[in-house]
Amino acid sequence: MDCFYAAIEVRDHPELEGKPVAVGGESRRGVLTTANYEARKFGCRSAMPGWKARELCPDLIFMPVRFDVYRAESAKVRAVFQQFTEKIEPLSLDEAYLDVSHWKSSASSVAWEIRERIYEATELTASAGIAPNKLIAKIASDWNKPNGQYEVSEDAVADFMYDLPVGKLFGVGKKMQEKLAAMGVTTCTELQQKTKLELAERFGKWGAELYDRCRGVDDREVKVSRVRKTVSKETTLRENTESLPMLLDELTRLRESVARALEGKHRERAVKGLVVKLKFADFTQTTAEQANGGLSAEVFQSLLEEAWSRGEGKAVRLIGAGVRLADPVETPQMDLELE
Repeated sequence: MDCFYAAIEVRDHPELEGKPVAVGGESRRGVLTTANYEARKFGCRSAMPGWKARELCPDLIFMPVRFDVYRAESAKVRAVFQQFTEKIEPLSLDEAYLDVSHWKSSASSVAWEIRERIYEATELTASAGIAPNKLIAKIASDWNKPNGQYEVSEDAVADFMYDLPVGKLFGVGKKMQEKLAAMGVTTCTELQQKTKLELAERFGKWGAELYDRCRGVDDREVKVSRVRKTVSKETTLRENTESLPMLLDELTRLRESVARALEGKHRERAVKGLVVKLKFADFTQTTAEQANGGLSAEVFQSLLEEAWSRGEGKAVRLIGAGVRLADPVETPQMDLELE
């Protein structure tokens, strides 16, 4: 979907048409969840602090988050997908992989029809990438945004990957880009000059995967069922704090919230690890985790203290707590009650 949350707000508030719109908090503590294309021209983007977005775009219009509305619209989109295939792998409320290989008509025409029906159902536009595998389809979906589509056929894969920046590859973030740049690698063509052994020695298993990905090779199937691996809660504090006791109080609330979430549809899942996340005032962040079979308050506290020590006295702006879930088939149910 094209800037999904912001597009919904513009649709529901026609007076916003053509204006820069962001969804999220405008306050000093607020963060953008998304921004429309008019706002992106100024450099506004998701996860950006609201004050920074305001500096970049003084006329930016902030709209409050309405997740209940976004989920309802997402359900309509999913219903359209189900008219064409049962093989749907959701990535988020606004994005999914679809396997349409069973259709006799071209995948490009199927994508066009899906996009048309989405618009009829929601008055919202979508963009599509059509390709032999998930890796290239994901990249291609950004090629003709908004309200467009781009197809990479089997025999066009090599040309498509030729000068592609390595940053377009799934899993290659800023830090990995820096490491590759230090090796003289900025494009997939340059990465293709490295042997699999060389990449594996430098980056381990991930290096061997990069060897395939830079060539457009991806054998992952569209997974109809995605098993949830984590349950977590986090909160941005009203004011930055250097008080560990205050963070402990907030951690207790988050831990209780996680426990309530586990008592619902994840009741049958066992906890295999606990995680605490801190984001500091300078927006650096750290996570501390430990294997554990329950929701131990003592373990959560020790993880908080560990993460806190890494900040070397820096004030904290966000705290999060969560659990990693064991496989529901391989691991028996364990007691998830608060200790």
